[in-house]
Amino acid sequence: MAWVDLRTITGKVVMADKLDGKNTYDGRYFQVTPGSHSLQVRYDYEYRYGSMGLMGDDYTEITCFVEVDYAHFAAGQRYVLEVRSLTNDVDAWLYDAERKTVAEEGNVHCI
Repeated sequence: MAWVDLRTITGKVVMADKLDGKNTYDGRYFQVTPGSHSLQVRYDYEYRYGSMGLMGDDYTEITCFVEVDYAHFAAGQRYVLEVRSLTNDVDAWLYDAERKTVAEEGNVHCI
């Protein structure tokens, strides 16, 4: 099995949602068999809008579902799936144990 940890530095929550289209039971990580898999995470973050501090800022919470596909998961390896938001763009990268990018986000759907 391979292990996929989840990380965000800009959001409130990133959690495992679906593995190969099926709901996960533990949102803290993915554990996958070797080979090809589609990972979907739920990513919650706050988006600030308003008058840039002049009369107060308003925040709204946004929930996104981010998909990352990777065809070469290897048994015994650890990966990190990192999700970030800058302004209103959401990006995700899947890193291997050597911190090399092996995949990036595919479909991103926000509500």
